[in-house]
Amino acid sequence: MRVLITDYGFQHIETERKIIESAGHELLTAQCRTEDELIEAARACQALLVQWAPVGKRVVETLKDCRLVVRYGIGVDNLDLPALKSAGISVCNVPDYCIDEVADHSMALALALLRQIPQTHARVMQGDWKITPPARIPSFKNATFATAGYGRIARSVLNRARAFGFQPAAYDPYVSEESMASEGVQVLSLDALFSESDVISLHLPLGPETQHFVSAARLRQMKSTTVLINTARGGLVDTRALAGALNSGQLGGAGLDVFEAEPLEQGHPLRSAANALLTSHTAWNSDASVAELQRKAAEEVVRGLAGESLKNPL
Repeated sequence: MRVLITDYGFQHIETERKIIESAGHELLTAQCRTEDELIEAARACQALLVQWAPVGKRVVETLKDCRLVVRYGIGVDNLDLPALKSAGISVCNVPDYCIDEVADHSMALALALLRQIPQTHARVMQGDWKITPPARIPSFKNATFATAGYGRIARSVLNRARAFGFQPAAYDPYVSEESMASEGVQVLSLDALFSESDVISLHLPLGPETQHFVSAARLRQMKSTTVLINTARGGLVDTRALAGALNSGQLGGAGLDVFEAEPLEQGHPLRSAANALLTSHTAWNSDASVAELQRKAAEEVVRGLAGESLKNPL
């Protein structure tokens, strides 16, 4: 059967080639950026491996031979799941990679902001030497580190937060309070998440219910010393409202690795916002995580085309 890698940003795809061709399939590659490019490249293919290419309804309607779509990664924002389901095309992602990497990145952003490392570094580079930080620094043992969401990555973040002495807490309406409490995690309501937390780290999927989960109204609920971290999905945060809150002193700081539109536009107010620490969607990356992602995605393709049960079906 014919397998198309619709687009990729990896240094090579030899891992996928070895796994897929060893199973007797033909592997094709492209760098599709638009639906029109994808429609042309995917003709007569039985499976697609997709990184960022847009698989919308118009594309799905042309996938007459396709049986399977595998998303390189966790999020599926670029896939029209209802259209794929209606077309009878199986879909899966790779939700069990880069857990440690994203958790490490989340903690790194939080620690840097709480200890005011970027701000102090900038002051030193300007020739201003003081043995007190630019603003008050909270004691970690008296601070509540909360996650919005309580999945794999959120749990890993809270395990790291415990090691630094934080009080772990979480908001997740889809996880039982008993489950969180049994693991020593304080259960928070939605309002308490925003009003009581000293750190809020976002680990939610993006959908209609979570679009702008952190809105201007929610930002007003937060303490002026609270730090917000987002390594999940850019659309969870109203970033223009966030920039305003940072500049007005309404919020202590924000560390973001993901944005509503990427790359972040040059004129976006976050680029000049006070106490903002921005990285370019790199939280997922390490030598180990990239190799793991490529291997697991290719293995799902082989399983799916062989008619075997998918490990991570959507």
